[in-house]
Amino acid sequence: MTLWIVVLGTSAVCFATKVAGYLIPARWLHHERVQRINALMPIVLLSALVAVQSLTSKTHLVIDHRLGGMAVAIGALIARAPFPVVVLSAALTSALLVHWH
Repeated sequence: MTLWIVVLGTSAVCFATKVAGYLIPARWLHHERVQRINALMPIVLLSALVAVQSLTSKTHLVIDHRLGGMAVAIGALIARAPFPVVVLSAALTSALLVHWH
């Protein structure tokens, strides 16, 4: 029964958040600061997702081959490498670290 209460409560909060989005006055959304925050939100969320996926395993902080791949990917991005090069270099580095470990 507790699980259903959590599911229904979470659904109600999600619905209330969506309705609140429609009730916010348009002039608030066109404010310059809100526009800048909105433009940066996908970057922040994606960065958090990458960090969590790269440094955790279940509930533990883990430093393993994924961190090496991330370091190479960051280096390739700083060097302004094309996206396929970034992905392939990170994958290759991660695979080599798994193989050697």
